[in-house]
Amino acid sequence: MQLTPEQKTIGKDNFNEVVGFTRRDFMKGAAGAGAGLGAMYFGYEKLQGKRVRTAFIGTGDEGNVLINEHPTDYMEIVAIADLRPANQKRTFTGSHPVARRGLKAVMGPAADDVKVYNNHKELLADKDLGLEAVVIAVPLNQHYKVAMDCMNAGLHVLCEKLMAKTVTQCKEMIRLADSKDLRLAVGHQRHYSTLYANAAHMTEQGLLGDIKFIRAQWHRNNSFPNSDAWQKWGKAHKSDIERLTEMEKDGSLKEFGYDTAKKLIDWRLYNETGGGLMAELGSHQMDAASIFLGKVHPVAIQGFGGKNFFGIEGVGPESAWEDDRDIDDQIFVTLEFPGKHYEQNERDVSVVTYSSMNTNRWEPYGEAIFGSRATLVMNTEKEALLYKEASKASPGGLEQRIWAIESKAGGAVLDSYETAAPSAAANNAQAGMGEKISRGYREEMEHFCYCISTGKNELRCDGRVAMADAIMALTGNLAMKHKKRVEFKPTWFEVDSEDAPETDPDVIG
Repeated sequence: MQLTPEQKTIGKDNFNEVVGFTRRDFMKGAAGAGAGLGAMYFGYEKLQGKRVRTAFIGTGDEGNVLINEHPTDYMEIVAIADLRPANQKRTFTGSHPVARRGLKAVMGPAADDVKVYNNHKELLADKDLGLEAVVIAVPLNQHYKVAMDCMNAGLHVLCEKLMAKTVTQCKEMIRLADSKDLRLAVGHQRHYSTLYANAAHMTEQGLLGDIKFIRAQWHRNNSFPNSDAWQKWGKAHKSDIERLTEMEKDGSLKEFGYDTAKKLIDWRLYNETGGGLMAELGSHQMDAASIFLGKVHPVAIQGFGGKNFFGIEGVGPESAWEDDRDIDDQIFVTLEFPGKHYEQNERDVSVVTYSSMNTNRWEPYGEAIFGSRATLVMNTEKEALLYKEASKASPGGLEQRIWAIESKAGGAVLDSYETAAPSAAANNAQAGMGEKISRGYREEMEHFCYCISTGKNELRCDGRVAMADAIMALTGNLAMKHKKRVEFKPTWFEVDSEDAPETDPDVIG
């Protein structure tokens, strides 16, 4: 949605107004707390005692974002492991002045004590590290293998999303964590975003009314020569090419799940090593939709996916014809979620659409939640905009400011007003989310360490929550591949069941 600056300001003020009114006491406390908002929002405390000794396995782009955000008061990074020499080096020196500053900038002189390993097997073999936990940010096809190895070594695991390549693997990871009483967290960071926490509170209170439609998207334009950020082979560092090519020749690269050096460096472009647009991008949106709809499991999914641009001679620039990716470059998916009265009437369905394309980025990524009383727009994880629907009692629209009032039946309802400035409640809400909205990376790692230190099992995105997200994404891929509407089966979501969409004859038959 393309909004004017004035309309965006009104939308942000409306969101803050309603949050400030419906959570007035909480937001006053958060505004007064200043730093440490995650602990207040998500129910953990300042870590008492020693920090959790942690290693990072996989230090590519996402791994270094996490290292940049790691909570130094909760987590002590003692080692890193990566197959690529250039990744190891930039983990210390940094590769971005804000998002990936490097260990030396984040840790100072203590970075000199961080040990470096060429792979996770070497890391686990060093029994003198005194490790307690690992953060895993390797390519998707290795999430399961690395996580299982680490848990079998007695380590708690925070694994990047998507949880695993198959639902069967997700279930085995959960079972192992349960059997060893280990914390298994998965990096769907919206569960630790203060912005999403306040938005979810709004939908839980019914302030948007009946939610019948959520539109989610993550559009990019990679149609120009060499413009796809997932194409890294031609820009890879010489040291990476040399080491990985040597490993490819002697066969050792296969031990870590890759047939060729290129498959590792460009892993997101291949179905063998990644999960495509649905897993890498869409899983975030499916996770958000589930949060806004009360974390219910979906009913069915269908969609279209295709390699409609890259690799087609005569379409786009010449370099696009020769692109050897096998993931789809355009996907359009529709999910059906049960409404509040679905069990009484199966027509009560909420629809979620997700689109991701490689040839147009007109609108920013995010979600728009369309309710019968209001529309909520979540924009790039940084801002939330709220707009009221018109009613007989009061007007609505993009230019209308919202006022929350107590209803006669109790709780809040939305009204409109003409005041040009936000109230004190709105200002408290803004202060209670912080001057700079956190995307939740730091908070998820803080809570992970808190749960390890205290022995509590209260993770907001544990294996079971993350598996539900994986089921949606992976089943979406199967629905597109087999060109059919797929109904989700309850047993897919049961950890103790062997049923899974990738082996279900109704899906793959």
